[in-house]
Amino acid sequence: MKLRFHIPYFAAPGEMLRLEWENLSAPTLPLSETAPGEWEGEITLTGLHAAQVLTYRYAVWQGYRCVRREQGNLTHRLRIESRLDDTYLVDDRWRDLPQESALFSSAVTHPTLPGAPSPSLAHCSVAFRVLSPGLRRKGLHLALLGSTPSLGAWDEYAAVPFDEIAPGVWQLTLDAGLLINGCEYKFVAVDEGARRVVHWESGDNRRLEIAASENGVHHILPEVEVYFEALAPRMAGTAIPVFSLRSEGSQGVGDFGDLKTMVDWMAATGQRVLQILPIHDTTLTGENTDSYPYNAISVYAFHPMFVDLRALPPLPDAQKQAAFEREFRELNALSVIDYARVNKLKRDYLLLSFRSHGRELLKTQAFAAFAAHSEDWLPAYAAFSALRDKFGTPDFSAWPQHSAYDAQSVAKTFAPDSPDRESYDYYCYVQYLLHTQLSDVAAHARRSGVVLKGDIPIGISRCSVEAWTEPHYFNLRGSAGAPPDAFSLTGQNWGFPTYNWDAMAADDYSWWKRRYIKMSEHFSAYRIDHILGFFRIWEIPTHSVRGLLGRFVPSMPYAVSEIEAAGLTFDRDFLTRPFVNDALLERLFCERADWVRRTFLTHSHYDIWHFRPEFATQRAVDDFLNREYRGRLGENQVREGLFALLENVLFIEDPLQREHYHPRIEGHHTYVFERLGADERKAFERLHHTFYYERHNDFWYASAMAKLPALSCATAMLPCGEDLGMVPDCVPWVMEQLQLLTLEIERMPKAYGREFADVEVYPRWSVCSTGTHDMSTLRGWWQEDSTRSARYFFEVLGHGGDAPTDAPAWLCEEIVRRHVDCPSMLCILPWQDWLAIDDRLRLPDVDAERINEPANPRHYWRYCMHISLETLMQQSDFNARLRQLLLDGRRA
Repeated sequence: MKLRFHIPYFAAPGEMLRLEWENLSAPTLPLSETAPGEWEGEITLTGLHAAQVLTYRYAVWQGYRCVRREQGNLTHRLRIESRLDDTYLVDDRWRDLPQESALFSSAVTHPTLPGAPSPSLAHCSVAFRVLSPGLRRKGLHLALLGSTPSLGAWDEYAAVPFDEIAPGVWQLTLDAGLLINGCEYKFVAVDEGARRVVHWESGDNRRLEIAASENGVHHILPEVEVYFEALAPRMAGTAIPVFSLRSEGSQGVGDFGDLKTMVDWMAATGQRVLQILPIHDTTLTGENTDSYPYNAISVYAFHPMFVDLRALPPLPDAQKQAAFEREFRELNALSVIDYARVNKLKRDYLLLSFRSHGRELLKTQAFAAFAAHSEDWLPAYAAFSALRDKFGTPDFSAWPQHSAYDAQSVAKTFAPDSPDRESYDYYCYVQYLLHTQLSDVAAHARRSGVVLKGDIPIGISRCSVEAWTEPHYFNLRGSAGAPPDAFSLTGQNWGFPTYNWDAMAADDYSWWKRRYIKMSEHFSAYRIDHILGFFRIWEIPTHSVRGLLGRFVPSMPYAVSEIEAAGLTFDRDFLTRPFVNDALLERLFCERADWVRRTFLTHSHYDIWHFRPEFATQRAVDDFLNREYRGRLGENQVREGLFALLENVLFIEDPLQREHYHPRIEGHHTYVFERLGADERKAFERLHHTFYYERHNDFWYASAMAKLPALSCATAMLPCGEDLGMVPDCVPWVMEQLQLLTLEIERMPKAYGREFADVEVYPRWSVCSTGTHDMSTLRGWWQEDSTRSARYFFEVLGHGGDAPTDAPAWLCEEIVRRHVDCPSMLCILPWQDWLAIDDRLRLPDVDAERINEPANPRHYWRYCMHISLETLMQQSDFNARLRQLLLDGRRA
């Protein structure tokens, strides 16, 4: 078969185009410029079979280096027809992303079955190629209808059907002899049952223009995109952590069995998207501090607490089984999760299950297939977990053996005849259970028409499998976090290592791509946690507790000359060393000021003090107070005051570029700022604003575009960015260019100077919500500030009279309905806010509904739904009401 490709493209001098095959072992095809901006290339392929679909993309090369490649995972496609010895003229157009790429994600499209080729093909044919997503999910089929008899003569029952050769990709091959050049036609959507046209593409009629050709030559027309406005998906969904689910048979924490039941409730109420928090293993010590779901010890392994024990054979000892069940019932009766107790009890049960059933399971072909598929992460995870248990710490740098990872040495330690092998096998067994159970949930969700939306955390634990086995990908000199924002006035310190992006770029971000590909086995959409971190990450020194002494990485710190050119004389000692004087000590510590002076400070001159070397960092101060001052009156005041003093600087020197400085974030709110003269204050404010809001826009745009295109297109999942917080101007540039769904929260408007976002004009390509797991619930927000709530009541909702002090069900329903009716593609609300519209079902204790408080780094994640899933399923009136609400908003 001879294929001749043509594509218009204006390349720069010295550049050339190549065609790269995605599913063939054939070499890349270099194209020649036959006329200005017109490229062609020809290749003869053998060994093809009829109905085979060829996938390929175009790339621009300069010498031996690829400088640009078509983005996206939706490659060009061409189905081979029956005549394998003929010549095919393929006309293409450069395409980075479809105009509406979200609609080609696995969250919207249906899998396709292999198609059959035309039974007989004319000696000369024309093939139409169309990108039109989401039809089969609606029971529709793409077809062509035109003015000539061969095209149906505008008869709505005679449209000529296409074949779907890939999700949302259609091809139709017609005998060129039956086509009339210049005839008119349109693409239409046909009901597969009634076989009648139900939707027409908008716009003027298309005109067929094809060049005459000889026998044995077939024309493949350029791919065109066709979208039917009436079919634009509008989905509603619920956000809830798996651990927060509760059924009558739960074991004190939500599990994958409960997740399957949650899918049933979603389907029953017409919801299409179930969003969860990260589900990866966070087991460091087994204590309540492990409840933080974003501090994973593995980016692949799931948390053992999510195993549904009900799906396992009972223990052979009936008395032990009964004892476990009694204790599980006690835990399930609690209003919140007892994390440490639940996990210890589940571990004890799973270990007995492993010893009675698991060893035999590990001998099965099913487990062998799982192990082979997971060989790039499972052995390291099992070894890490076993060594953590053996040495009593997850800090691998403190292990007496294997502190530096060596695969061969680790394999010897856990050889089949090793005494440590049982622990290793146990962790493999648990992961097999988790992955098979989640696979069952994912298949059930697909059958039920429910999209599972996962969460990819921005960070990992510094005591994790990946930090142990792939340390070159991480920077351990600092901790990732966030600058001050609406979530926390002192910033957030997450404790994660930051990424060595240069090392990741060297292998084309394979570490990230592997994560995404693994996630796509179970999920069809995902939330990119803290997408701002792909532009720049807030890196905090490991000696800091709070986030105010951080800096953005990468960034361009000021040289001293730039600072002075702005009108601020650079006194290094005054601007970069914590400023402490007597007046400030009295102001912060009152009657404890003298004790603070004696304990933490040394006198410098006049009324100026400096920190003693042993207390020069927040971490040192925190350790001392935890050791010597724990539980004493005023402990928190002393800690917060000393932290504020250590943060009382205006510039922070860059650790990698000497004599270059970052303005301390929110430096105009420091005490030392008050010591500046009026002109100096204005100079600092100009430097601060320029640095954080203007200086880096192009720089951070380039940083994100070096990473996100490859990652967002690594799978067919629907990417949704969490773009909240301190958002630079370049973020919407990138998200719009890559068509990543934004996150819209009414109480966190993105327009400068607005108190509330305008829900009615949210962008179509967005996820709207009333809040996130890091915020109070809708009812909690209403009660936090009555003055603000009153402004919302009068100005946004347009009500008169007195604003309610709490948020009654009718008011919550009005707010929820505004979100359901908004233009966003996805409307995903916290489960608590759906229930807020019903006085009978919602939890009386509003504060107990909150999942996380970002300002508290020691927060205990233990929220659990207050009614069981079985009870929820029985609420026929509420469920019907919710479904009608979604139908009214065209989301069910």
